[in-house]
Amino acid sequence: MEQRANHDLTVEVMQMKDLDEVMEVEQRCFTTPWSRYSFTCELRDNQFSHYIIAKHLSKIIGYGGMWIILDEAHVTNVGVLPEYRGLGIGELLMRSLMAAAKTRGAKKMTLEVRKSNYIAQNLYSKLGFEPIGIRRGYYLDDREDAVIMWKDSL
Repeated sequence: MEQRANHDLTVEVMQMKDLDEVMEVEQRCFTTPWSRYSFTCELRDNQFSHYIIAKHLSKIIGYGGMWIILDEAHVTNVGVLPEYRGLGIGELLMRSLMAAAKTRGAKKMTLEVRKSNYIAQNLYSKLGFEPIGIRRGYYLDDREDAVIMWKDSL
């Protein structure tokens, strides 16, 4: 599956060969990044997972992932290199995940987002997600709360 956003930007299914660049995105985006082993398990062993990458020319600049279980999709993570933020890459990744989830039979989607991450919350709201609760102390690095957001119809 490859989706063209413009001449220089593509969204593709993540493969094992992408992990070096995905790990760079992960390290630069998150204070408690996932390990290479975690991504390897997601790609090789988790039948419920689906991960995508955003590439500018041939460089991976972002990625997103989700689990699809029965009719629900759960976004696990979305990351965009800091120098590419504010250009719609996160929205492109989310819309691509939503389309893939719908194709795979999901009817609704959920995610957690840091309570302090208003930019991401605004994007998710724009895409039809609504806050429905709080997970207290969800993030391990600083025990920040997470806002649980749901989209009831894909």
